[in-house]
Amino acid sequence: MPERHRPQEPRRDLPRLGFGLGLRPEYYPDILDGDPPVDWFEAISENYMVDGGPPLRKLDQVAERWPVVLHGVSLSIGGSDPLDFEYLARLKALARRAKPAWVSDHLCWSRHNGTHLHDLLPIPFNDETLRHVASRVRQVQDFLGRRILLENVSSYIEWRSSTMAEWKFLARLSEEADCLLLLDVNNVYVSARNHGFAAEDFLNGLPVGRVAQMHLAGHSDTGAFIIDTHDAPITDPVFALYRKAVQRFGPVPSMIERDDNFPPFAELLDELARVRREAAAALAVPA
Repeated sequence: MPERHRPQEPRRDLPRLGFGLGLRPEYYPDILDGDPPVDWFEAISENYMVDGGPPLRKLDQVAERWPVVLHGVSLSIGGSDPLDFEYLARLKALARRAKPAWVSDHLCWSRHNGTHLHDLLPIPFNDETLRHVASRVRQVQDFLGRRILLENVSSYIEWRSSTMAEWKFLARLSEEADCLLLLDVNNVYVSARNHGFAAEDFLNGLPVGRVAQMHLAGHSDTGAFIIDTHDAPITDPVFALYRKAVQRFGPVPSMIERDDNFPPFAELLDELARVRREAAAALAVPA
């Protein structure tokens, strides 16, 4: 296995891509038949981990014109099942083909006793889990020959065995495993509302040099709790939290996730334009 990459400045080797969108089949014609003002695209890894066919050809066409990144949903880095090296081999092959700027997945577990649960489930935040996950992250990074980004998930339940806040766990994990972080601002807002913590505490608890990408998305508010659904526009409170994140972490590449109730592509581009404006306004505020 290749030697682990340990630069002195964690984010130094990653490009500043700007503002992107999730690559979704619903928008293939709008993307490939035009020249939309999008700086980069994020592709769901599992959708393209095949030997051939139309989806892979579409990804090739997009990657010829824009930078791409790969974002996975099946790594189950926090799970108790052994790491799936067949999955990782397919991911590595896809990365060789697509040449992504980086590869990411979620800090969660989604598989047990060989069964995929098709959900991103939270892990207990304690020292035992930290050692377990850090070891697995190092194995994945050694196998892929690159550092990965791990995303905070939205959560609706908590483990009684947790002994530290999620942001403290992420901060320690990023240092001990030498990985990077994908900050999902909407997930922070969702979890803060559901569990009653201050969203700003989450932002302030993360190391600035480790946050390498941000996600934005919409959610569903039931009143009693909110659900990360990716089927609606970004809300004003999430934009407000995004401005605070930009003030803390700087011009980190940011993108919109939309996975249901797809609007016309022009509306999504208008929302991305607002993301640009919000970031510019946040950066214009003196520290």
